[in-house]
Amino acid sequence: MTRYGEWVEVRIDEEGGERTHVAELVLDRPKAMNAVSTDMARSLAEACDALGADPGVRAVVLTSTHERAFCVGADLKERNSLTDAELVRQRPLARAAYTGVLELPVPTVAAVHGFALGGGFELALACDVIVADPTALVGLPEVSVGVIPGGGGTQLLPRRVGAARAAELIFSARRVEAAEAHRLGLVDDLVGEGEDRTAALALARRMAANSPVGLRAAKRALRLGWGMDLRAGLEVEDAAWRSVAFSGDRAEGVAAFNEKRRPNWPGH
Repeated sequence: MTRYGEWVEVRIDEEGGERTHVAELVLDRPKAMNAVSTDMARSLAEACDALGADPGVRAVVLTSTHERAFCVGADLKERNSLTDAELVRQRPLARAAYTGVLELPVPTVAAVHGFALGGGFELALACDVIVADPTALVGLPEVSVGVIPGGGGTQLLPRRVGAARAAELIFSARRVEAAEAHRLGLVDDLVGEGEDRTAALALARRMAANSPVGLRAAKRALRLGWGMDLRAGLEVEDAAWRSVAFSGDRAEGVAAFNEKRRPNWPGH
């Protein structure tokens, strides 16, 4: 377990006493429902830098210690105290937190319950898969306080649900309950109440059992191919394929398949 600042923690997941190669990135500012302050944003960015550089991490789960909230977004109390000049200086730190999650080179799963609003929902949107329980309440209400989603929401939401639906949700600033959020594709898996973290960790463990070289290359191809035309996207895929085709992981994976055993990934 490693602490980054006061409100962010990284835990290395274990199952049956063995490490699973899954890291849990924990939002732990319960008194503020995980509102993202300047210090918390800085800590998130630092934690993501460390996770991305750790070859032993094959998947990351983003979780919350608060019983009724995943994250309520930006710390508006802090924002209210900032001068215009201070807000300008804070902006790169805030962006680094969201892009830190978005640019993690391994698969990421958000475990969402309770409030996931504004920047909180953007942190979830930055993950590859969102698992939610029935208490989840999601939305991007920024226009109701005179700003816009600034943690990736205007770009990530339409990639999930299409331009028209994203426009309706962002322009209306409405909050969406779990069942509708699942139906609309705002969250991917809807599980039983209180089971979001357990389900997200189980999914991440299944991902992390696979080739670390393959996982990173597949994520790179998925992310770089976003928004490209098909021909360009296929070139991205081919480059990613070539990066793994002659790897030790590929050789081990084929050998393990033929020998009917579990692979022992070399990770290169």
